[in-house]
Amino acid sequence: MNPKALVVFICQFYLLFAFGQVKKDSTLLNEVVIQAYPIKASLQNSASSISVIQIKDLDRSDGTILTSVLNKIPGVNMQQGNLNTNRISIRGIGARSQYGTSRIKAYFEQIPLTTGDGDTTIEDIDIETIGRIEISKGPNNTSFGSGLGGAIHLFAKKTPEEESFGKSVITLGSYGLIKQSLGYGYGDSNSNLFTNYTNLQSEGFRGNSSYNRKSFNIHAKQKIGTRGSLSFIGIFTRLKAFIPSSINENDYLNHPESAAKTWAAAQGYESYDKSLLGVGYQHSLSDTWSLNNSVFINYKKAYEPRPFDILDDKTNSVGFRSSLNYKSKLFSLPFESSFGAELLAENYEFSISQNLYLSYPGQGSIPGSEFSAMQQNRNYINYFFEVTIKLLKNLHLESGMALNTTKYAIIDVFDKTTTPTEQSYTFGKIWSPRLGLSYQLNPLKNIYSSVSKGFSTPLVGETLTPEGQINSNLKPELGVNYELGFKGYWLQSKLYTELSLYSTQISNLLVARRTGNDQYVGVNAGKSSHRGIEFVLNYELLKTSNFEINTYLSGSFNDFRFKDFVDKGIDYSQNRLTGVPNQQWITGIDVTTTNGFEFNTSLMGMGKIPMNDSNTKYSDRYQLLDVKATYSFTILKILKSKLSGGINNLLNRKYAAGILPNAVGFGSVAPRYYYPGNPICFYGGISISYLFL
Repeated sequence: MNPKALVVFICQFYLLFAFGQVKKDSTLLNEVVIQAYPIKASLQNSASSISVIQIKDLDRSDGTILTSVLNKIPGVNMQQGNLNTNRISIRGIGARSQYGTSRIKAYFEQIPLTTGDGDTTIEDIDIETIGRIEISKGPNNTSFGSGLGGAIHLFAKKTPEEESFGKSVITLGSYGLIKQSLGYGYGDSNSNLFTNYTNLQSEGFRGNSSYNRKSFNIHAKQKIGTRGSLSFIGIFTRLKAFIPSSINENDYLNHPESAAKTWAAAQGYESYDKSLLGVGYQHSLSDTWSLNNSVFINYKKAYEPRPFDILDDKTNSVGFRSSLNYKSKLFSLPFESSFGAELLAENYEFSISQNLYLSYPGQGSIPGSEFSAMQQNRNYINYFFEVTIKLLKNLHLESGMALNTTKYAIIDVFDKTTTPTEQSYTFGKIWSPRLGLSYQLNPLKNIYSSVSKGFSTPLVGETLTPEGQINSNLKPELGVNYELGFKGYWLQSKLYTELSLYSTQISNLLVARRTGNDQYVGVNAGKSSHRGIEFVLNYELLKTSNFEINTYLSGSFNDFRFKDFVDKGIDYSQNRLTGVPNQQWITGIDVTTTNGFEFNTSLMGMGKIPMNDSNTKYSDRYQLLDVKATYSFTILKILKSKLSGGINNLLNRKYAAGILPNAVGFGSVAPRYYYPGNPICFYGGISISYLFL
């Protein structure tokens, strides 16, 4: 089906119902308040593009990974190679990362999930523990440091007040999917506790792709007096996930279930134990002053046998985040400000050994001699100041400034006979200003505009030359973002719409130049231009005393190009940006009934993706149809039960769920661009909650 024709059809569908079936008694939806920002503001009045994902949105997925949830957000693209191999980009930022997610910050309850060198992993956070997600697009928030693409904020699930329960969930699905969860929650007017243990297993669609993750999560909050509260969060994860890696075009077309031959022979995988602990304290000092502090520690011990070597590494980090808010009037104008800082100190140690799998056929990876060992120290400090002023009755001003310093230090500890020397490098002081205006046309409609400057520092690996020396000439990417948008309700609040137009101009473009298997060097190769349009339409199609039908349509169309890009003497200027689709849209219908039955279906369309900088190769566009049905019921007032079942990729499309940008074939080996997506998948589950009365 042609995506453009489908979009036109759906728009006509919306307009017909929008102007033909409006009831007089419709009411405004509850105001959504942004929780991530130091200064709380309503989604409607914020002068930036922010997307909020609620529990009901998470419940529409299969509960294993956030890919389908995030890809519903305009401007956000999550590519999936396996449950443990993913890349998230926002508005094209981070699309050219070779492995994993970079140039985007992520937080769980104000605690960074992003490492000291900018690598972000959120796919191992269990969906059962997430109560809300807020996504800020572009460099539109000065309080969260580096991240040109934006910031993703995860919030823990909380127990409803005056409720106590124990919960068990089991989900079974195609390709050996088994998910078992046990949870407990307690809530009253002063205390809140939510804990959950999950064991997620899957054999996977492809060879060498079995996955096993055990996780335990706890979130607690206790009021202290009338003005303070103390919170605690703990996330403990144990993972062992095999890696099928990417495959070449011939295998993708004829044997998509296969793993890369070298990874299959080495039985390559990654495993790690990871812990995140955080303690927060919030206190209202007075009617005008409030304080929010948190301290956190991270620990990760990992082991990854790969065909070309075996990586054994360990990460330790400690950090602190604090903000002080003041709310009063400035020259009789309502005024609120926030000043704060975020600090992180991280130590990363690794050793690399030979992999002797070729010498022991059929036995998988066998460690050989160690040939490299390094220690890295990463530190950053981000100071921020934000202010909002109500200039007029309907005019709000948002402004902010951030100051960041980032420092890397590397010590070669391989040679035990000599005293190790330290190489250090700092990117200096980077200022990031922002200014935004939001004007309320009427109580239901707002327009906004903003201009902001952001940056992204290189990953530590990108700063190193092939000889292991720091490239002191490498500069951070800098970007200026211009944005204009509209948020509003129509037709007695039945139709909600958002429209965003943006232009982000990036200089000092960081390019990962491949020099060998898993070996890259970073270079500043020029500039890129990111321009696009994003839209959201949510419509209450029908509402009666027995059921409700809601429909939605959202998407993005972009023109992402290299503006001035020369690499190794080849001019790629005006070529499309590698690794990101030129269009992405999703539409769906949600049906909810008072007797406990729910049904939802969605159709997502993904445009073609340039796979290399020269634009000589593109992935095919595709559409995915997903459906899910649930039935909720209560037994004896103490057992809340839910049955669910769904089908992903109902039309059984063959598609590339992820691509490896600028893949290179060495010798006679064809380049491995493709991560095949799963064919049709079935799943079903049951959830039982026991209420302690």
